[in-house]
Amino acid sequence: MNAGPGARRAAVLGSPVTHSKSPVLHRAAFAALGLTDWTYDRIECTADGLAPLLDSFGPEWVGVSVTMPGKFAALAYATERTARADAVGSANTLVRTADGWRADCTDVDGVTGALGTVGVTDLTGASVVVIGAGGTSRPALAAAADLGAASVTVISRDRGRAAGALDCADRCGLDARWSAIDDAALATVLADAAAVISTVPAAGAAAVAPAAGGVRVLLDAIYDPWPTPLGAAVTDAGGVVVGGLQMLLHQAFGQTEQFTGRPAPREVMTRALLGA
Repeated sequence: MNAGPGARRAAVLGSPVTHSKSPVLHRAAFAALGLTDWTYDRIECTADGLAPLLDSFGPEWVGVSVTMPGKFAALAYATERTARADAVGSANTLVRTADGWRADCTDVDGVTGALGTVGVTDLTGASVVVIGAGGTSRPALAAAADLGAASVTVISRDRGRAAGALDCADRCGLDARWSAIDDAALATVLADAAAVISTVPAAGAAAVAPAAGGVRVLLDAIYDPWPTPLGAAVTDAGGVVVGGLQMLLHQAFGQTEQFTGRPAPREVMTRALLGA
């Protein structure tokens, strides 16, 4: 959508949402693009409240970022869906169109972009590990497939609850297997992976830390608290670690471009978030 005259609005929807750093990124982007009458807010919104809230929006709304717990509801609400949003099964981005709302999942860009900051840009034929089987695991699986990975091991506590993630891996063309978080062979599984992506809270991944000495590259979706026990274990063993702030940053680039129709001012957004 091209930026036009007059005020435009965007926001991040979620619950809780007060901690979200998205306004920092998007307000900096709008200012850098000269969109001084555009605003970006935080709005507390549950999954059940997403549809009625969007129904109430006027034509000045260009789009919204969606965080948990509304990502599945966002996909269901949309009148259009990108192929990757369908593959992932959720959406973190809704963009106003002439006929409704288009759903996308720029979380995939968040993962590929974050991995790219530590030199992981090609996983052709490689095996990866995704720790966790919740909503964040699915963009990680799609990103691994986009980078050319051939196979993935999904590590979680419960095989039954991993079904959705394993289905997503299959849709993305990955040869997927499951491993328990307390599997005796976990250290070997982690060491054999070209990259490990943790999508669970810091406390949940702490159980993996004793087996993580052989991890070469870790992307940990967490950014608070930092470092996580898992991240510290990998760093101490000489591995490379990148955190969730890089994921947040890189997923926001695509959102900015879809909201405004202009290239994202990446350096400005990076300075706003990371102070560098």
